[in-house]
Amino acid sequence: MRLQPIYDIAELCARQGIHQAVVCPGSRCAPLTLGFARHEEITCRTFSDERSAAFVALGIAQQTSMPTVLVCTSGSAAYNFAPAVAEAFFQEIPLLIFTADRPKEWIDQLDGQTIRQHNIYGAHVKKSFELPADYSHPDSVWYLNRIVNEAIIAAQEYPKGPVHINVPLREPLYPETNETITFSKNYKVVSVSKSVVSLSKRDEKELTEALAGFTKVLLVAGQQDYHEGLVKALEKFCKVNKIALVGDIISNLHAVSNSIHYADVFLASCSDSVKISLQPDLLITVGKSVISKNLKLFIRNYSPKQHWHIQPSGIAADTFQSLTRIIHCDPKIFFEGLSSTPQLDKFELQKKDNYAKLWKAEEHRTQRSYQSYFSTTEFTELTSLKEIIPALPQRCNLHLANSMSVRYANLIGISEKNKGIHVFSNRGTSGIDGCTSTAVGHALISDVPNILLTGDLAFFYDRNAFWNNYAIPNLRVIVINNKGGVIFNLIDGPGNIPEKEEYFITHQHRTADHLCKEFGFEYLKVDSIKKLKTSLKDFFTFDGKTKIMEIMSDQKSAKESFNQFKKHIKQAYES
Repeated sequence: MRLQPIYDIAELCARQGIHQAVVCPGSRCAPLTLGFARHEEITCRTFSDERSAAFVALGIAQQTSMPTVLVCTSGSAAYNFAPAVAEAFFQEIPLLIFTADRPKEWIDQLDGQTIRQHNIYGAHVKKSFELPADYSHPDSVWYLNRIVNEAIIAAQEYPKGPVHINVPLREPLYPETNETITFSKNYKVVSVSKSVVSLSKRDEKELTEALAGFTKVLLVAGQQDYHEGLVKALEKFCKVNKIALVGDIISNLHAVSNSIHYADVFLASCSDSVKISLQPDLLITVGKSVISKNLKLFIRNYSPKQHWHIQPSGIAADTFQSLTRIIHCDPKIFFEGLSSTPQLDKFELQKKDNYAKLWKAEEHRTQRSYQSYFSTTEFTELTSLKEIIPALPQRCNLHLANSMSVRYANLIGISEKNKGIHVFSNRGTSGIDGCTSTAVGHALISDVPNILLTGDLAFFYDRNAFWNNYAIPNLRVIVINNKGGVIFNLIDGPGNIPEKEEYFITHQHRTADHLCKEFGFEYLKVDSIKKLKTSLKDFFTFDGKTKIMEIMSDQKSAKESFNQFKKHIKQAYES
């Protein structure tokens, strides 16, 4: 069978443990589509909007921790995958991308749906391959098998990420009328023995002694998936070594007791003398990006003497401009290894503890200000979220859209007791383009509630996330509708220029009501605290329906309430 090597790609993926595929309609990709669609071990879903489809695949891959196959036809379809590919690259999420193409001799010959697809994603994929267009010679079949094996391995090696395979295909693209698609049985699968990166006893001893020599130690965690073992290891490490732990909401470390959640808030308001007292001698970091600009500026301006970053391999980003040492180790193993009781006298331990308590003191001061501010019954975007987030299901995936949604949620935070809430956000590139589609991908593959918190622009921008034939009864969407990009009213720069209304805030007047009617979702409109409180129980009842709650707001009140919040926190430092 002429197309047998292409059909067998699905067989190889299945044998490598890949069981999820997202396919976009098209003709040139027909052999790939048929291979994945007819393989009994692969769940294949189709989405017509390639940009949305790619983010759905990203969500599935993030939820399963395995590569998701992504297939499209030739031409501009491949370009529409690009935003999600970039997000997957910076978030280290494995995708296996197959783009169908014309054979090389037809490139630049004005043939339909033909562009230059070779290496189309540039530096935003881990690797890019191209398959041969002909499979008549056994060496070509061997080469195809080798390339796909290499791609699957590359997508899963640290750091995980997207891998692209361009697939030139000759016509005819479809099987004969009575032709049966089968898969080869004696098919070569290349496996890799996985190993955990750990510290040698010598390195562990040296690092333990070095750690004991620092009095002011700060640990900052960036974005990472929830990992129960890491949470436990960090809890013990910080307790034994008297270390302050700072983590944004996307670090998924809210379950660690006494961790610092509100650093972004108090670092924006506290005095220089407070910041000097909080300056670390040693900074230890783990994870990827942090949301807090104030935290980044604080560490850049009050640099530590040393900065260790923990990751299994590779070069680390120097986000805080202070990196002095990259420690190649699995973070959980590192923190477990350095959690033995340090050989220090009481006085030295007390000095370490005093530094950690300085951070906790600022955290507690901010918490008191929060209690005072949120005692009001005024209906604002922030007070709405203060009602919603504590009411989330005990076990759920919380998806935070860019730009203000993730910042609002970070201001509110998640309490220590809600360890069953796992937080996801597209902070690799921090774009609004695929936030809803990513949440849909999670909802399709997970059996827990998925809650998306989003703004109106991000929500309507990605409305094609719902343009599919798959039920998502475990999805709840909360839309904060202030009729535009409120962040441009709140940050320095655009908030002070006359063009802001039309060219930055970009006012819109749509509501989610008609979208819900179009897709058959249940719609709840909320415009008061009383209505919000009475609606939450029904909203978080999972009764087989997709539900969207729309928080009605406006630019003026959103700006006023946010500025009032910042003023309230500031007054705690001036009083």
